[in-house]
Amino acid sequence: MKTSNNPQFNRYYELHCKHLRLKGLQPKTIEAYSRAIRRLGDFFNFHLDALEQEQLLDYFHALLERLSWSSVKLDLYGLKFFYVHVLNKP
Repeated sequence: MKTSNNPQFNRYYELHCKHLRLKGLQPKTIEAYSRAIRRLGDFFNFHLDALEQEQLLDYFHALLERLSWSSVKLDLYGLKFFYVHVLNKP
């Protein structure tokens, strides 16, 4: 996984991590949700704030080819958390 040179993504990622800790989630959940955002950022060139439904559908379909269903669900939950708590979007 490459690192981001995108300052906006880095800011969003830091906010995401702060929200995860403030919600009192378990360390393994924090790790999984953080990994999900890094993986999504890597796939979408670190631009997560304007993804279309079709892009996400394609991403999660491709992810299911490589990972178990439980891993894909964690990524989905991590993205939902990111959208609700960081981007303030439903």
